[in-house]
Amino acid sequence: MSANTRVLLIGFGNMGRALARGWLAHGHERAATAIVDQAPAAIAAARELGLRAEPAIDPNFRPDVVVLAVKPNQMSDVLAQCRAAQWTAPVFLSIAAGKTLAQLGRGLGDGAAVVRAMPNTPAAIGRGASVLVANGAATAEQRGWCEALLAAVGSTAWIDDERAMDAVTAVSGSGPAYVFLLIECLERAARDAGLEPELAKQLAVTTVAGAGAYAAAAPEAPAELRRRVTSPGGTTEAALRVLQGEHGLDELLTRAVRAATARSRELSKV
Repeated sequence: MSANTRVLLIGFGNMGRALARGWLAHGHERAATAIVDQAPAAIAAARELGLRAEPAIDPNFRPDVVVLAVKPNQMSDVLAQCRAAQWTAPVFLSIAAGKTLAQLGRGLGDGAAVVRAMPNTPAAIGRGASVLVANGAATAEQRGWCEALLAAVGSTAWIDDERAMDAVTAVSGSGPAYVFLLIECLERAARDAGLEPELAKQLAVTTVAGAGAYAAAAPEAPAELRRRVTSPGGTTEAALRVLQGEHGLDELLTRAVRAATARSRELSKV
């Protein structure tokens, strides 16, 4: 994707802002980016970044990529507005959870090129994970544009079967919340063990962040890394015996991901 590929970003909430900052950091031209959001605070935030921003679609801006970063309950109205704009065949990149390619295509009209993606909140610091799937109308070039936009805020991967997006949503889309909960619980346990609150928080956050970075950098599987720090008869083994016991962490996370996957399927039918 070139620095002057025209991008229209509809929705300038937390994820929209993370995306825009990532694009600018990777050299995308401000003049090639336009923002649409009805909230005055969002418009002000976009303009602080030097981006053009309006509460409604500017018919004079002809985008190559339209990024749909609105809440799922706002999507129908936004799709109608996009359809009425009568652009010359842009690709539509949706990051709305639960909205399928077919649903997006029906809202945009026959032949619309659509890519659906699921990024996650670490995109705010350039460490996001995004999974994409495209409909048959999206060209290789358009797929490349969409991937480049999301690669500006983290890693990307493609799937061919859209049905897998429900599991993606449950694992990486919702996954940061699971990790935040782990940090909460570890911090609370540290306080219960007698540590001062500030130290408890510091140790919980840095331990989880450091272990995640180590797992990402190490060539070994996480299971092997776990075995390496588990000395027979030691403290780690004592703790893992609890976490891996009946109804332990493995079972809880499996049930959690299944519940989130099921809910994602339900939302896609709305």
